[in-house]
Amino acid sequence: MSNLLRFGIMGTGNIAGQFAQGVAGATRSVIGAVGSRTAEAADAFGETHGIANRHATYDALLADDTVDAIYLSLPNSMHHEWTIKSIEAGKHVLCEKPLASNAAETEAMFEAAAKHGKVLVEAFMYRSHPLTHAVVQHVRDGAIGKVKLIRTSFCYRTNQIQDNVRFSAELVGGALMDIGCYCISFARLIADAEPDLAQCTAVLHETGVDELAAGYLKFPDDVICNFVCGMRVQTDNTALINGEEGFIAVPIPWKPPVEGAEFHIDGMAPPRQDKAAPPKIGRQTIRVDAGAPLYGLEADEFAATVLDGAPPAVSKADTLGNMRVLDTLRAQAGLAY
Repeated sequence: MSNLLRFGIMGTGNIAGQFAQGVAGATRSVIGAVGSRTAEAADAFGETHGIANRHATYDALLADDTVDAIYLSLPNSMHHEWTIKSIEAGKHVLCEKPLASNAAETEAMFEAAAKHGKVLVEAFMYRSHPLTHAVVQHVRDGAIGKVKLIRTSFCYRTNQIQDNVRFSAELVGGALMDIGCYCISFARLIADAEPDLAQCTAVLHETGVDELAAGYLKFPDDVICNFVCGMRVQTDNTALINGEEGFIAVPIPWKPPVEGAEFHIDGMAPPRQDKAAPPKIGRQTIRVDAGAPLYGLEADEFAATVLDGAPPAVSKADTLGNMRVLDTLRAQAGLAY
């Protein structure tokens, strides 16, 4: 088998462009083709990113024998259909998060992958950055003692509502599915468990999606997570992991930079009534260089799974766990997908 994985990009939206730019800095991945709904869109994307093979339909992309794997960046509602079609066409699939509209679709997609012997991985790119690996390792090594509380935020303020797939209930948009899924993924990663309680409240946009949501997860061993996600509000977009002996602050958890990504380990002075010694932890800053673009790291990790049989960055069990939490939270927010 070749040592290089040839991707076909399905969809030509913003995230597909970011992926194409990232793969330009990858070592085991290349973009072999792009497919869109129109020849004009495929040609424009191909010109921008230097992709020679351009297809005016998704089916034509799947028929391209120069493509080993599909990077699927279509709207959420289309993930289930086109992932299964891609697998049945003999392609491995790296599918953008969230993998599907719900857990039932997710199960069916993995069943298709197993039946046809293909690799299917959910694309949570932050999981491929060494910053994330370093944060997890410090937590596991006891740098802040027993974890008690996880706090995250992921929001943006957009005025582009018209024709925005994130504001379409039909296309399974909304803040929870677009960005809240990161907060849930991070909390489950740090807690290293599935929550036994998940609660959510949301503000619904007139289009029928959640434009703002706040959630609460409780994990075994009394670990609590709270998070907020929104598409019409500004916040700091950070992650904070609080332990009995200190805390870890991650200023840029979701899209860490290539060079100089960092997190801080710190501790607080004890309350006066404790009459205790100074905190065990003084402020430390850990800096991590990735050495390659974020989406290039993601593509190469996927390539290693396909070509070498390496464990995926996001496992089937991890994806299913995240989707089940999303299903619970959306139901509480009055969202039925």
